[in-house]
Amino acid sequence: MSLIPSFFGNRRSNVFDPFSLDAWDPFEGFPFSTAVANLPPSARETRAIANARIDWKETPETHVFKVDVPGLKKEEVKVEVEDGRILQISGERSKEQEEKNEKWHRVERSSGKFLRRFRLPENAKLDQVKAAMENGVLTVTVPKEEVKKPEVKAIDISA
Repeated sequence: MSLIPSFFGNRRSNVFDPFSLDAWDPFEGFPFSTAVANLPPSARETRAIANARIDWKETPETHVFKVDVPGLKKEEVKVEVEDGRILQISGERSKEQEEKNEKWHRVERSSGKFLRRFRLPENAKLDQVKAAMENGVLTVTVPKEEVKKPEVKAIDISA
């Protein structure tokens, strides 16, 4: 969850999820929540990108993160793995500058910075993380260590 509310629907996350480092806002969804009321106008304009949407799925071999970053180039997005198995995804969309001869009728696209952090499980291979961007979707793939099945040895029972 985020301290900045989203007006694009609820996220599929759990407040009690030990892997999510997002802060939970109990007033999320209220039209005039305290988080938004205390922000300067420039920060209110960036609320949509500040809360970049991320899906995290786990397969038997990998953890896959998909991040919606429409309109951003790969140079504007950064993927890092910090000490303590923290995956950090961040970026920034610059605000378009108004020219003297231009008149804006509507500005709805968001601008500003976003930052999302996730604690990876212990079975993550941190040295093999890969990222790719296609059609405004960043895909981060984190391979998992193979779970070794315990070796079972049959013991003969003597009479």
